[in-house]
Amino acid sequence: MKIGRNLPCWCGSGKKYKACHMAFDEKIARFQHAGHIVPDRKIIKTEKDIEGIKRSAVINVAVLDEIGEKIKAGMSTQEIDDIVTNTTRKMGGIPADLGYEGFPKSVCTSINDEVCHGIPSSDIILKDGDIVNVDCSTILDGYFSDSSRMFMIGDVSPEKKRLVQVTKECVEVGVSKVIPWTLMGDMGHAVHQHALDNGYSVVREIGGHGCGNAFHEDPFVSYVSKPGTEMLMVPGMVFTIEPMVNMGTDRIYCDEENGWTIYTADHLPSAQWEVEVLVTETGCEILSW
Repeated sequence: MKIGRNLPCWCGSGKKYKACHMAFDEKIARFQHAGHIVPDRKIIKTEKDIEGIKRSAVINVAVLDEIGEKIKAGMSTQEIDDIVTNTTRKMGGIPADLGYEGFPKSVCTSINDEVCHGIPSSDIILKDGDIVNVDCSTILDGYFSDSSRMFMIGDVSPEKKRLVQVTKECVEVGVSKVIPWTLMGDMGHAVHQHALDNGYSVVREIGGHGCGNAFHEDPFVSYVSKPGTEMLMVPGMVFTIEPMVNMGTDRIYCDEENGWTIYTADHLPSAQWEVEVLVTETGCEILSW
């Protein structure tokens, strides 16, 4: 929608459009005319949005820090869920996972060959040698943050340790490729290539997502994309970088009984780290990790 150059900018800054986002919008339009996918204004975060997302992220990071201090062999995944629930609410937030599309718990805990969306339970006990992804999401004052970490329980095999490390490197590669006015496909390809170079595969069907004003926003962020494809990255976009890296095949399946938990088809281990990033004028800022 066109705005008069002397009217207030759509972002709510109070500045005239010509002094705020007019040149920004014109630059996006040039990419669109060249045939690229470009972001809608609704997924460009305002300064107020960014401040709110950062406040939410403080809770999200604190929760994962506390889990890191307490997680151990012999702990049930329900105990992890209790930490998430109690710490989030104590700090004034709401666990975003709880009740989302019917999800029954406050956090996802995915162990070994579970790719994602593992459901905490008092019957699931962490054992020596396990690797577990804890995926935590927070709402504060209507703003969302989302990140996950891998934890290695006790004496973990060298093979699993290497998978966890390379997966973290994949995220770091992704962060380094978040460059404003370039395409997400370039970033996703670099992530995928690092996994392939180390003998691993990357899940195709599940990826990252926009986040901030809602739990899951556009765009879908693929980590098996081709260079020169996908959405244009511009300052003010917020999304997650969260490749799911498998030791074996990239094929997956969903638990038919609970309808949530995703497993590797060959039951070899999978790992995932997730960060939430803000695209800036010079690169990106990690908001939650």
